[in-house]
Amino acid sequence: MIERKAVWIRPARDMGDVVPEFSRKFRAGSGIERAVLRITGLGVYVAEVNGGRAGNFIMAPGWTSYDHRLQVQTYDVTDLVRAGEENTVTVLLGKGWYRSRLVGWRYCDDQEERRKNPAGLLADLEIRYENGSVSRIPTDESWLVRESRVRFSEIYDGEIYDASFEPGTADHAVPFSGPDHTLIGQEGEEVLEKERLSVREIITTPRGETVLDFGQEITGYVEIEVTASAGDVVDLSFGEVPDADGNFYNENYRTAKALYRYTCRDGRQTYKPLLTFYGFRYVRVNEFPGGPQAAAKENFTGIAVYSDMKRTGYLTGGDPLLNRLVSNGIWSQKGNYLDIPTDCPQRDERLGWTGDAQVFMRAGCYNFDTERFFRKWLRDLKADQKEDGAVGLVIPDVLQEPPSAAWSDVASIGPWMLYLFYGDAGVLSAHFESMKRWVDYVTGSTAKDGLWAGKEHLGDWLGLDAPSGSCKGSSREELIATAYYAHSAELVVRAGKVLGEDVSAYKELYEKIRAAFRREYPEYLTQTECALAAYFGLAEDPRAAADRLARMIEEAGGILKTGFVGTPCVLHVLSEYGYTELAYTLLLRREYPSWLYSVTKGATTIWEHWDGITEDGSFWSKDMNSFNHYAYGAVLDWIYGVAAGICPLEEAPGFRKVRIAPNPDRRLGWLEARFESRHGLITSGWEYVGDTVRYEITTPVEAEVVLGGVKREVGAGSYIFYAEA
Repeated sequence: MIERKAVWIRPARDMGDVVPEFSRKFRAGSGIERAVLRITGLGVYVAEVNGGRAGNFIMAPGWTSYDHRLQVQTYDVTDLVRAGEENTVTVLLGKGWYRSRLVGWRYCDDQEERRKNPAGLLADLEIRYENGSVSRIPTDESWLVRESRVRFSEIYDGEIYDASFEPGTADHAVPFSGPDHTLIGQEGEEVLEKERLSVREIITTPRGETVLDFGQEITGYVEIEVTASAGDVVDLSFGEVPDADGNFYNENYRTAKALYRYTCRDGRQTYKPLLTFYGFRYVRVNEFPGGPQAAAKENFTGIAVYSDMKRTGYLTGGDPLLNRLVSNGIWSQKGNYLDIPTDCPQRDERLGWTGDAQVFMRAGCYNFDTERFFRKWLRDLKADQKEDGAVGLVIPDVLQEPPSAAWSDVASIGPWMLYLFYGDAGVLSAHFESMKRWVDYVTGSTAKDGLWAGKEHLGDWLGLDAPSGSCKGSSREELIATAYYAHSAELVVRAGKVLGEDVSAYKELYEKIRAAFRREYPEYLTQTECALAAYFGLAEDPRAAADRLARMIEEAGGILKTGFVGTPCVLHVLSEYGYTELAYTLLLRREYPSWLYSVTKGATTIWEHWDGITEDGSFWSKDMNSFNHYAYGAVLDWIYGVAAGICPLEEAPGFRKVRIAPNPDRRLGWLEARFESRHGLITSGWEYVGDTVRYEITTPVEAEVVLGGVKREVGAGSYIFYAEA
């Protein structure tokens, strides 16, 4: 942790929107063994020693529940310190999540109070010498502060940089009493620059606009390289999709200005934003040296930025559109796993919505190793959990809204999912009390014993069966709430058994909830209600609920009517109860509404709405229409777990033993899945060869292989099986 002699420092005067630059000169001795910089700030920072960046962490120190937890980073800067010479450490400190306006559509009391805090910096540069001596350069009143060339930087509103600005005289920093009690070490994955994309095409729109198309929607920023004169300007605007006429469009960013304005110095120069990020595929060139029409592909590079997670899952099949859907799910995860699991990366939101995270989490665990990423976020959830056990709609909880079923239930689902995929019971132990407190909150707040009643919820958000003017779908909110209440209670029981805890009271509670659910809801009125009743095993006859679900889908013309809550369950229920062919029909459907409809419209990430762009080319809306929103990408977990059949086993979590039970479909032709578990690479592939299906399976552990309903136990190795189609 940071040396005790270091104190929080701030600028001596209010610099408004200008990003302050802190600096400290020091002379280093000779014979340096190691130099380490420990640092954090109230905002986001970029630290340099002698002009060389300390580490590669973008948007450090990250976003945590700042009232309780503030991460401190440690960087080895040995190679940056010059022995026997004068050195300079500089730090730019932008507003970041700590002091930017959040959120765009409403006033948030907690965030507005946090914004009143100064641009606070806490750091300590420790230099150890070969002779055993140690010198330290802690933050204190000897540090200087001045205005930087970053004239403006915020999360939603972008960045303005003036390379021609000459910083004036620096003032001494002022010590103040900062949040020492919240400091923790780095817990999450670092956010890094991960991919670099070239401009695929420069478009002249019908309006005469110059627009760059990077060919892929990303979260990150654009790096420019240009030869210019002092005072020339590069000004860019960001968008996800063009409008129906092919013109630049970003009205769906709402109040997020997403500014990018760079004022040039003389000569050849390179710039990329330092303290913010954008969500985009298309970039309009508003100003450029020589005019927008002078912009060339080589002047611009798109840089994708996201948490440094190892890719673990790969899916490829016989339908190019399905392969594009898989790619879209991967890119949406990349774009929205930027330190926390956000809903979207572009508009005036970008929040850690608990429901979105919960429904996609299983797919996310297949795609990437997310254990460290989610452990950090779940600790923030626990920190933000109220004394009565309530869990908010977003984490970190800047909204301070009451809980909602399926959203707040990530308190129980999240730890269990990490345990199932990675096998460490420590995550259950760390969150067991939080899981219980969440269930206890529901028990203590319901208006009807055994049900979760009397509260408002988000329902089956964006369900296509929503009444006119509503976003909640037509499924009964209290049915959804009670289903998740039961599921959370059941997960407490499962976790308790793993930990050797007495969970008899929660087992009784679960039985009570299930009985109450059956009494209160003997019939199911929507596709989502059928799916939840069967998926969570709450229906008196789950098979009858699945049969009704299949009938309702067929009666609707073979289409889904479900939203964020129902959709992730539907294919699982259909395949579990003998309707795998119908599940594939839904998966491979290309017309609206379907997963592949957005692909036919050119999507490169998952859309928030089934019809973000409608069939006539118009938009669902301008105020809530993200084109990078991963919730419906939860379908990937069905492709991994059912179509390819790679499943973790509760009795052997972390894939210590694996179940491989693929379900082929002739219309797809072939499918190959690869998953890098903690115990090695698992593959499951199948292909139709005439009237035969050829299965190829590799497992690094013992496996339970199920083909055509026939179970067989195999050891580690590679296997080929044949079965009649």
